[in-house]
Parts: sequence; structure tokens; C-alpha cells
Amino acid sequence: MKRICAVMIALALLGATPAIATADATRQQAINFVIQRARAQRGVPYAYGGGNTSGPSLGTASVDTPAGAADAGLGTDPLASPVGLNLTPAPQPPVSRVGFDSSGLVLYAFAGAGIKMPRSSGEQYKVGRKILPSEALPGDLIFYGPEGSQSVAMFVGNGQMVEATDPAVTVSPVRTDGMTPYLTRIIEY
Repeated sequence: MKRICAVMIALALLGATPAIATADATRQQAINFVIQRARAQRGVPYAYGGGNTSGPSLGTASVDTPAGAADAGLGTDPLASPVGLNLTPAPQPPVSRVGFDSSGLVLYAFAGAGIKMPRSSGEQYKVGRKILPSEALPGDLIFYGPEGSQSVAMFVGNGQMVEATDPAVTVSPVRTDGMTPYLTRIIEY
């Protein structure tokens, strides 16, 4: 009787192994797809408030000091002006631009795998399982600022991350300055 039970358990485990392997492969495919979807946006302009489940969308971009202003002597020192006037150009209002901000890129990347994410990085920080940086795996999210409120990037492996930052979406080495103590895993391995 014990032998029959042992054989039945062994057969049950053999039957379950392909299902586990299939589930692992499906998760890995989802993670790879999310990373590929984010990386494919390299070069798309940064736009605060830009990005949704469909891709880049209308956001805003601040305009820097007009080109040539520094060369024309329009610095910030009022004493540099021959008449003592401050000739510093007035700040320019933001302009509309189609692109991604950091949380918009994450929202877009995970939407491709059918995963609905919140719109802000602070809300994205609250989703998923918190993990230590030493446990990071590709697809995990890296957050910056208190409770992830300032920015988010996606770890893609080999010490690299993909993020939407001014001037455009880039793949770069992982930054640790200002990083929250935990990363977030959305898709479990």
C-alpha cells in the first residue's frame, strides 16, 4: 500500500511539473515583453504627465533659457549690466510635447502584458512586493524620493535601467542617489 501511494505521489508530481514549468515560462515571457516594450521607447522625448497605456501622449516640457542668451551677456549678475539692470530672461512657460514621463513609461510597459498600473510613481510604489536592491531581477521597479514620489525606472539587468528622463527615454546605469530602500516586483518569478 505504501508503494502504491509513493507511486501515485510521484506521478502527481511529474504531472504537475510541466504546469509549473509552463507558468514560469509564461511569467518570464511577460517580464521580457514588459522590458522590451519599455526599451523600444528609447529616444522618445520626455514630457511631464506624458504617456498612457497606448504609448506617448501629450505632456509638458519646460523651455530652457533661450539659446545664445549667455553669449549675449544676459547673465544672472545684475552688476554685469552696464546700467545695473538685471537682464536675466524671464522664465519661459512650459510647452506641450508628446512623450513619456517616468510613471507614464512604466504604465505603458506593463499595459502590454495586461497589467494595469497606477499613473503616478508614488502610487506605483505601493503596488507589488517590496524587495531589497540586492534581490533585483529584470523587470523590477526602482523608485526615487520619499515613498517613490519623485521618479521610477525599470531594472533591465546587468546594472542597467530604462527610464524616462529629460531629454528622452534612455537606458543607463542604475542610479542609487535618492533611491528608496526597496524596489518593487510586479510580476513574480
